[in-house]
Amino acid sequence: MIRKIVLVTASVFCLNVLVGITYSSDWPQWRGPQRTGLSTETGLLKRWPEGGPTVLWQRDKLGAAYSSVAISGGRIFTQGNVDGKETLIALDEESGSPVWTHLPAPDAGGFTDRRGDGPRGTPTLENARLYAIGGKGDVSCLNAATGDEIWHKSLTRDFGGKIPGWGYSESPLIDGSRLIVTPGGRGGCVVALDKNSGETIWKSTDVTDDAHYSSAIAADVEGVHQIIQFTRLRVVGLQAENGKLLWSYDKSANRTANISTPIFLDGYVFSATGYGTGGGLVKLTRNGDAFNADEVYFAKSMQNHHGGMVVVDGYLYGFGSGGLICLDFKSGRLEWQNRSVGKGSLTYADGHLYCLGENHEVALVEANSNKYVETGRFRIADSGLSSWAHPVVANGRLYLRDQEKLTCYDIRQK
Repeated sequence: MIRKIVLVTASVFCLNVLVGITYSSDWPQWRGPQRTGLSTETGLLKRWPEGGPTVLWQRDKLGAAYSSVAISGGRIFTQGNVDGKETLIALDEESGSPVWTHLPAPDAGGFTDRRGDGPRGTPTLENARLYAIGGKGDVSCLNAATGDEIWHKSLTRDFGGKIPGWGYSESPLIDGSRLIVTPGGRGGCVVALDKNSGETIWKSTDVTDDAHYSSAIAADVEGVHQIIQFTRLRVVGLQAENGKLLWSYDKSANRTANISTPIFLDGYVFSATGYGTGGGLVKLTRNGDAFNADEVYFAKSMQNHHGGMVVVDGYLYGFGSGGLICLDFKSGRLEWQNRSVGKGSLTYADGHLYCLGENHEVALVEANSNKYVETGRFRIADSGLSSWAHPVVANGRLYLRDQEKLTCYDIRQK
């Protein structure tokens, strides 16, 4: 009887994937459904019990990585260096059991670095296909149900890109029929591929900056659909149809590591980095065929290294030089700052910020612009490296990935 139930469940999932069904609280890509770090899910715990939420399951041996997870249609997708080789992995959402694995470059070893081996990017799922970028720049398109490869490209061999010092860290963006990736370099910093075939649609030949560690977003500004990406030198806005440069802003960039995904809201773009830099808000205004990117303010305190930022009810939350920081998004006014879990990453759901410190502390914090209110805290096991993979909230569960281990917590209200 158990075997029949498993087979029926698997068949239902395959049908869901093939017809492109996702559930309302799925998390199918980097930073969630809209790439904003925001979940629309409700009915979650407002306060955690001592020691943290209940652990539903834990999966080990996923391989070294800083990759987070994408969740859709009953499966979880991630990647890691397994036995020294870069591997894409699908797990069952209910149990965490392995479903399939795939090696994008079976004859090559995975990316290695003294600060941590393995891929850095998070896979992207759309309909029946899974897209991912490895630490060395392997771009894969797979059948999400089976793990079979549909097409494969290399950011270095096919586009002349140069691997950034800490590895390619991009999570690919689906924009209509296009897959947006960032090889960097003279052949075009950003490239649009046909998501079905992998063939090149355009290259940003007037932007030839090297790639850094950020992932792109798409936005509509005064009737122009744009791709917004953070390169080694600056934040750029590209016309989505042809890759033409529309605007750029370089004050928030540093030459060491530009990591956090820019935030777009109401015609404004906020971008920030660490290493003593900070973040700036620009207002985009159409000027003929191009755009002006006029700085509204610069917040030295928002030195967001790698952990991302979210905007909730007009307030920007993120980790900066003073721990967790809350700014008024449009004015830059500092509302509060608190050490919280130290430097870390965060995700928003149901009125709360899910904060993961790089020192393996986890906290539940109200998204409250008036003051810092913490309603739960616990520690995860120390992997020996910084806990940099961003937390994910999907279908009543909290997922924390730290190197080879993925833990699933029940955060639903009883």
